[in-house]
Amino acid sequence: MKVMHIHFGKEGGAERFFVNLVNALHDRGVEQRMLIRPDRSWRKEIEGCGTIYEGVFRRISLSRFLLSFRMQRVLKEFRPDVIMSWQLRASRFMPDYREARRISRLGDYPEHLGYYTNSQTLVCITPDIAAKVRALGWTRGVEVIPNFTRAVAAAPIARSELQPPEGGFVVLGMGRFVKRKGFDTLLRAIARIDGASLWLLGDGPERDNLQALARELGIEQRVRFPGWKTNAYAYLAAADAFAITSLHEPLGNVCFEGWGAGVPTVSTRAEGPAWVMTDGTDALMVDCGDDAGLAAALKRIRDDGALRQRLVQGGRHTLEHRFSEEVISRAYLRLFETGSSAA
Repeated sequence: MKVMHIHFGKEGGAERFFVNLVNALHDRGVEQRMLIRPDRSWRKEIEGCGTIYEGVFRRISLSRFLLSFRMQRVLKEFRPDVIMSWQLRASRFMPDYREARRISRLGDYPEHLGYYTNSQTLVCITPDIAAKVRALGWTRGVEVIPNFTRAVAAAPIARSELQPPEGGFVVLGMGRFVKRKGFDTLLRAIARIDGASLWLLGDGPERDNLQALARELGIEQRVRFPGWKTNAYAYLAAADAFAITSLHEPLGNVCFEGWGAGVPTVSTRAEGPAWVMTDGTDALMVDCGDDAGLAAALKRIRDDGALRQRLVQGGRHTLEHRFSEEVISRAYLRLFETGSSAA
């Protein structure tokens, strides 16, 4: 089996899953090549999985034609069985190469189907996205295959690295700093919990606004912004709770990170988490934008050891039975080989 990946993403959850799947397929004997943007921080994590090409795709530019010429040469030499595009721009670049199965992965709700002219099958990470695709008029193949995480319990960082109050309750949030992630709600919730500290891993255009809000709420001494971390699981392992506060979240890897790291999770009822998680079984669920409800849920985790243990065990069970690397990798391999994931 030979797979050609096209991925023009930057940094974030979609990129983490790309790295995870490329490594999982490599471990299962799939020969792969990858076209990615230059200077990606995660490039080294896929270097052992196959040949990597770098290029930049712009809609109208000389570089686009040069990249297309390079791709045709690669396809002629590599002769892949599958071409898989990731994200919208990569799907627009999908070549009309009839000797391969052409698959586009959708990590979010599409506004239209114009990007997928040369795609035969759309892989949607939730049933809701698949329904949206059909409603837009897509008549070719649709498969629902969610993500998985390779998160494992890691040795925690020393808490002194981020200097929370001695013996304090530490909450961790993680993701790109954009409004849809709802990190402002998380800051307001932390302000409601005496002595709680917050570690926000990531970066993005809202960073300055979030730091300003922490100052406005008077909690800047209890909030840390460590940036993007390649050892995020070590930070998770050092935290007492993991918070997902998205206002809109199709199904990010973030849904699985706390479970994989063995940390109790609180999440908003955004689209993906509401499909993946069961309130009181593997997570505590709150309404989007409800900082009071989020604070109350975090306090329950802080104060109830039995609840913490139940959520961790429930998360581990859900991860192993519905969203494990083995389950999801098998679904992709079936799709590559037969055209159906049977998921």
